[in-house]
Amino acid sequence: MAKKVLFITYFFPPSGKATVHFPVQMVKYLPEFGCEPIVLTVENESASMRDESLLEMINPALKIYKSKSFEPFDLYKIFTGKSKRENYIESEAISLNNKSLAHRLSIWIRMNLFVPDARIGWYFSAVKKAKQIYKNENFDSIITIGPPHSTHLIGMKLSRIFNVPHIPVLIDPWVDIIYYKNFKRSKTTLAIDNRLEKKVFEHASQIIFVTETTRADYSTKYTFVKNKSEVLYWGYNEDDFSNLVYREKKEEVLLHAGNIFDFQNPINFWATVKKQINGGRKLKLKFIGTVSPGIKEAIADAGLEPSTEYLGFLQYKEMLTELVNADYLLVCSTEPRHVPGKLFEYLRSGKTIIAFGNENNEVKQIIERANAGMMFNYEESAMEFFEKLNTFKTDIDYVKTFDRKKIAERLFDTVTNLNNVKKSKKDLTLSN
Repeated sequence: MAKKVLFITYFFPPSGKATVHFPVQMVKYLPEFGCEPIVLTVENESASMRDESLLEMINPALKIYKSKSFEPFDLYKIFTGKSKRENYIESEAISLNNKSLAHRLSIWIRMNLFVPDARIGWYFSAVKKAKQIYKNENFDSIITIGPPHSTHLIGMKLSRIFNVPHIPVLIDPWVDIIYYKNFKRSKTTLAIDNRLEKKVFEHASQIIFVTETTRADYSTKYTFVKNKSEVLYWGYNEDDFSNLVYREKKEEVLLHAGNIFDFQNPINFWATVKKQINGGRKLKLKFIGTVSPGIKEAIADAGLEPSTEYLGFLQYKEMLTELVNADYLLVCSTEPRHVPGKLFEYLRSGKTIIAFGNENNEVKQIIERANAGMMFNYEESAMEFFEKLNTFKTDIDYVKTFDRKKIAERLFDTVTNLNNVKKSKKDLTLSN
């Protein structure tokens, strides 16, 4: 009989949040290895853009349960004078450029009163719904996807109630996630958040990180983590790269896909791009997703507005089409522990990659191992990138090791091993 796994994920199609792709592909491929996934997600998620095309990836037979949640971002819109119909833009909501009292107060409330995060309002509804699901499905284990890390609290609670293994997946760090860096969190808030993080990690049967550096960092913070954790990279989906449309174009395109924040600003690189254009290179900048005010300002200051196109949010297939039609792909890691999910789609496209990120050796090593491009610190001009363009040729065979079908197989092995351990312990107890 197939093992049943409950996936608890706040973001799921039709949400267009990049976070959905990992759980979507895991639940897609796990049945091929003898595992039956079940999904619990939120009913009224309204903060992220919608991408109806992602629903095509969902097997109609997949059991999806939903429960309501309190959405504080609707209050944020009202508090800051925005219409309820206006899209919530993350890069603007935490931008330091906005000095208004309402904006600064809303950030303080978000950083200090919502612990561990602003989606904690889903907790009670999700736990109640999961209890109903267990009566129908009798699931064998629980996988939670975070951020939001409040999902891990839900998983821990249910794991204790039903005595099933809990496997939290951390796409980003918890207490010191990068966007907290420039904001003040009270000592009390930090103490509570650290306590919650430790409790989840202590209780977890296995912890999954999506970068080696994050795993190493947590293994230093909590020594017990090293012996019950593994790394499954974010990866990409091979099937998504079939039947994409290639177009003719008159200029070279340097593309950034995904949200980009003020703290990801390679400010001296914009001057390099301008020099290339002034030198006769027909080069165009394109941005997909939200672009923070600080980034736009830096691009304008460099005189690049006439050569820049902001495409906004695109459906996933449209984003991939733009990606494979670009010449160069820009990726900005946020900190040493961050391996951006888009990096793997970039790699699979075979396009040349220019990356920025201070002291991020993991991203650098992946790009160099694939011979796909170069990485620089944020302060560097990156002129060397254009000088060495002819030396890059992506090793696609290496890139294909990050196919999510292969990652799903490893996840299946983890779930199976944990359930076998639980069964062995149960049999031992009965024999005694």
